[in-house]
Parts: sequence; structure tokens; C-alpha cells
Amino acid sequence: MSQILVALDFSDVSDRVVAEAGKLGKAFGDKLWLIHVAAPDPDFVGYEAGPQHVRDNRAHELREEHRRLQAWAEGLRAQGLEATALLVQGPTVSTLLETIKKHDIEYVVMGTHGHGKLYKLLMGNVSEGVIREAHVPVLLVPTQK
Repeated sequence: MSQILVALDFSDVSDRVVAEAGKLGKAFGDKLWLIHVAAPDPDFVGYEAGPQHVRDNRAHELREEHRRLQAWAEGLRAQGLEATALLVQGPTVSTLLETIKKHDIEYVVMGTHGHGKLYKLLMGNVSEGVIREAHVPVLLVPTQK
């Protein structure tokens, strides 16, 4: 059984990413790992955690993100697929690469947003980083226009 990592960012393309991963899973009988890499907490990157209401808001956001991941995984399981939801905090590209190694991932499915050159220059590009560093095939699902 192959392992497929399905990287989700809750953007407009995420539903299509899950659908494409489901097609692959059905075709090959693979296990799907749905992952969202959340931004690290401020204290992880050298800043104070902030007032309690900020921490409470962040905890609420993380619970909501985990709930959405679980809903996608439940939908895939309802289709007869093996699916596990992972919510991990950290730097996106390196966290995805670590997950690929940790779970012996053989394929990655992720969305691409088609941002312009200036955005890529300033912000980087997660899909480019994964393609450059991962030694497994990466299927990119574009946004619909």
C-alpha cells in the first residue's frame, strides 16, 4: 500500500486537492495522510505569546482547522479509503518534507495558486520548495479560473 500526503491550506483549491487525492487513493488502494501545516505559535519563533484573548483566539483557530481536516478525512473514509488527518505547526516546507520522510510517503498532492513573480520573490512558494526538495512525485492541482 502506497502512502499519499495531501497538503491542504484551506484555500479555494483545497476541495479539489482532496478530490484528486481521493481518485488516486481509489485507483491504487493507497493510504491518505491529510495535513495542514499551521503557523508556529509566536513563542516558538522568539516572540511573547501575548494576552490571553490572543492565545484563546489562536486555540480556537487551531481547533477549527483540525475539525475541517477531520471532515475531509471522514468524507474519504466514507468512500472506503483509509485517511488520517494531521494538523502540525511549523515552517511549511520543512514540516512537509519531514512528514514525507516520517511516514514513508510515496506521492504528494497539493494545490498551487499561480501567484505572480513578486509574491514568489517576497513570500516564497510552498509547492516549489516541496518539488525542489522532495524525492517523490508531486501532483499539483491548480486553482480553477
